[in-house]
Amino acid sequence: MAIFDARAAVMIPPRKVKFLIRRYNPEEGRSWWQEYEVETYRGMTVLDALLKIKEEIDHTLVLRYSCRMAVCGSCGMIINGTPRLACQTQVAEVASEARPVVKVEPMYNFKVIRDLVVDFTEFFEKHRRVKPYLIRRDVEERENPKYEYRLLPEEYESFYQYSLCIACGLCVSACPVFASDRRFLGPQALAQAYRFIIDPRDEGWAERLEIVDSEDGVFGCHLAASCSAVCPKEVDPGAAIQRLRSLLLRYRLGLWKKKISGPVGPLEKKAERKPLPPEAETLPGVSLEELEESEVEIPVDELIAG
Repeated sequence: MAIFDARAAVMIPPRKVKFLIRRYNPEEGRSWWQEYEVETYRGMTVLDALLKIKEEIDHTLVLRYSCRMAVCGSCGMIINGTPRLACQTQVAEVASEARPVVKVEPMYNFKVIRDLVVDFTEFFEKHRRVKPYLIRRDVEERENPKYEYRLLPEEYESFYQYSLCIACGLCVSACPVFASDRRFLGPQALAQAYRFIIDPRDEGWAERLEIVDSEDGVFGCHLAASCSAVCPKEVDPGAAIQRLRSLLLRYRLGLWKKKISGPVGPLEKKAERKPLPPEAETLPGVSLEELEESEVEIPVDELIAG
């Protein structure tokens, strides 16, 4: 799986790196490769280099980005042939003294809007089709809840990994099935369907199973696992799809039954403070009532100075 390599942060990239960027102008319907040379520094990411190009060399370069810390998922692109987040990719990882060249393209399997910016409309339409949110039969309880839903640690652990998805689209860009069949729901949508189906707080599992039970759904996956290989958050959509397929087959055979959790009751009221035993004494001038009501103050400045 694609995870950040901490060693790359201390590696020194070549002093000058050529960036080959695939450009696209929708007004002219023209696509071409354009070359830029960038002076690099240790710790420079591909996104840093692209912004340097845009700010100092060519203002017409168009790209999408936001958080710059692999959280928003906006800067997905193809870097040296692999779907990656530009903000998470160090130049030193993809360029060397032997080959000081970085090739950047818009993500595959997406319609290109301009340069490195692609259209996510179809992506989010398929995301919405699997109903990626908690569904409860009692709508009033869901919309105006009085209490939390019960969720045990082991239940949370079963779907936590799949809740880390940042909808960056890298898995879809790497999927060979999606490239040949646009009707396929795609790894991101199927992984999110599984995430909510196994959530014990959700009651919409039957609706989702009907949605994914088709050739364009869970049975369209050929298990190339390229989606899991490029995921920047280790969500492992490939594993989620196989588990979803297994769950669906067991459900059709009557061997799987969903466990639904209900709301947690009201918390117990704070008990009245028990008086100290007669033999216990507080320090002179100390009031327990005042201590309980007062806010805790931490002398941060004094601790730092000390």
